[in-house]
Amino acid sequence: MYVERLSLTDFRSYGQLDLELSPGATVLVGPNGVGKTNLVEALGMLSTLSSHRVSSDAPLVRFGAERAVVRAGFVRGTQRTVLELEVNPGRANRARINRGSPLRARDLLGIARTVLFAPEDLALVKGDPSARRRFLDELLTVLVPHHAGTRADYERVLKQRNALLKSARASRFSRRPPAPDAHGATVESTLDVWDAHLAEAGSRLLEARLELVERLGPHLDAAYAQLTDGSKVARAVYRSSVEGAVQDESWPGTPDDNALDDVAPGNIGTEDDGGAVVGTLSGLGAPAIAERFLAALAEARPRELERGLTLVGPHRDDLELLLGPAPAKGFASHGETWSFALALRLASYYVMLDDSTVTGDEPILVLDDVFAELDAARRARLAAIVAKAEQVLVTAAVDADIPAELAGRRVQVVPGGLGDGS
Repeated sequence: MYVERLSLTDFRSYGQLDLELSPGATVLVGPNGVGKTNLVEALGMLSTLSSHRVSSDAPLVRFGAERAVVRAGFVRGTQRTVLELEVNPGRANRARINRGSPLRARDLLGIARTVLFAPEDLALVKGDPSARRRFLDELLTVLVPHHAGTRADYERVLKQRNALLKSARASRFSRRPPAPDAHGATVESTLDVWDAHLAEAGSRLLEARLELVERLGPHLDAAYAQLTDGSKVARAVYRSSVEGAVQDESWPGTPDDNALDDVAPGNIGTEDDGGAVVGTLSGLGAPAIAERFLAALAEARPRELERGLTLVGPHRDDLELLLGPAPAKGFASHGETWSFALALRLASYYVMLDDSTVTGDEPILVLDDVFAELDAARRARLAAIVAKAEQVLVTAAVDADIPAELAGRRVQVVPGGLGDGS
């Protein structure tokens, strides 16, 4: 698959822009601040429905406009598909396929597959667990689109349960026990109901994440070896707060995600042969995971009532990254950190390639100002790997940042549009 045309209306700095593209490598060149990243950000949104730079939609709409529209034409063999995403800050985003009737935005998931490498990827290694959870969930919904609904179900139940816990905590501090609701239900009995809903939705999400981590494992180690001298093994450990609650009662009593670092990796599971560490939940299936989840919630309830929030579940989990025997976070050098971040994206690409043997949809690779951050050796290794893809889009401030392996069409980006001849 490749994108042959990208059109933007009131997206970021562009009032209107049309960019023709072709298979192979295309380099978008221009000084920093002219809008190169805006172009690849828009393309990525058609794949994941989210920006790799901001968490809300408002900055995506050109100042003074009410909405933005991203439209792209994709080619798969002899088939052409036009995808359109309408970004509406404060309201639901809408989508169209082949200019048909408006659809839910998430109906676009799985149609256009892209893998985006960007400087922000350093947060996957150095940042908080939320960045790594987002990495897993975005990849999961591209590979298996119906899991967007799984994630939405979990977040909806979590929000309701947190509201109940917060209300119970407020009543506790006021020294007045919460009154039963109109149906005579107490906080405890209502929490039992929400526990069941949370365990059902959370176990499906957890099962899907665990399966994805197992798929990523061998590709992660192979990708890291491709980018480096191969002297260290790269691995990923999925740390479930459900397991932690059962095995270490201090886990759910902590104020933030950083406490996940307090649980020893040995408590989580055993190393397999493919670069992933598989916990005791792996392979159980959603019903059995739900039983563990309910047990963990029951154990954590006193602390949850004291804190006023849910302390167990996929929203508290982490994907720990290990380089050799040590955590990459805090122990890896700057170059190793960059290589690990790139290896995570390459592993995503390889997982999608595995799927492409069935779907026929090879992902589009996008490298946003990445080569400027790498030394010559890593630059050459990465370029040699990605040059084999059907389509590669690269942004760079100067031509000198682009390795010879990616010699291809150059598009000059200037403020507000494209330069002459692009």
